[in-house]
Amino acid sequence: MRTSPPQGSTLLPGMIRAAHAAGRIQRKYWAQMEKLRTRGGTNSKESKKIGIREKPEAGLVTLADIESEKICVKLLKKVRPDFSFLTEEKTIAQTEGRGRWVIDPLDGTTNFVHGFPMFCVSLAAVWDGLVIAGVIYHPILKDTYSAARGKGAKLNGKKLHVSHTSTLEDSLLTTGFTYRKNALLHMEMQAFEELSHVARAVRRPGSAALDLAYTARGVFDGFWERNLAAWDIAAGSLLVSEAGGKVTDFKGDPLVLDQPAIVATNGRLHESLLNAISVDLIDD
Repeated sequence: MRTSPPQGSTLLPGMIRAAHAAGRIQRKYWAQMEKLRTRGGTNSKESKKIGIREKPEAGLVTLADIESEKICVKLLKKVRPDFSFLTEEKTIAQTEGRGRWVIDPLDGTTNFVHGFPMFCVSLAAVWDGLVIAGVIYHPILKDTYSAARGKGAKLNGKKLHVSHTSTLEDSLLTTGFTYRKNALLHMEMQAFEELSHVARAVRRPGSAALDLAYTARGVFDGFWERNLAAWDIAAGSLLVSEAGGKVTDFKGDPLVLDQPAIVATNGRLHESLLNAISVDLIDD
């Protein structure tokens, strides 16, 4: 059993292969979904072919999610068989170890089901709780985001850098909302409204991993969201920090994957965004 931390850059080729394999599965099911939509949409009986079902307070899941996760697990085992797994769909035993693969096989499943092409594969390698490598693959655009700790972040092999926007008034921000239809959603909508009055614009694309990837590439200037899972943010948080940005929790403290309330910015806007988020959103 290996106990020394691997170099994140040595893991990236295998992680990219796994993400691309999952992306091919998603494009296959995406094509089937498009056909279903032209024949009456995903409420038809034929939608059962892709196994759409609801997870309590966690959105939708499909066969594309399940098969994507299985291929990622299979291929990542070959990269570091000593690593344990933390995966959204739990197609493998969830165990802990110094090294761990953190997998969101299809982030943005609701988008996927409804024909909105903002979804992705998100893979991270974690050692002693620290993300050392991350890959996000957007299969529709065939964009591959990758980062290794201390080595920078890339999009399709070219270096990424966060934006240079210095004021909230000039910023394009992004966020997400809880699936729970309760007071928490109301508070999140209040924060959205308040920042909409300040920022140039605020978006809600529906994929936290892609929100972070687009922050790393300088499209978005900042992102905030709470009540996420580790697989939603592990890869993307490394992308942002390696692209020159800043990532914390809602209090400005270092991000903890097991308690993911995340604020990620280009760095210049970080304190302003933290100050603009209502303190009521820190605690449930």
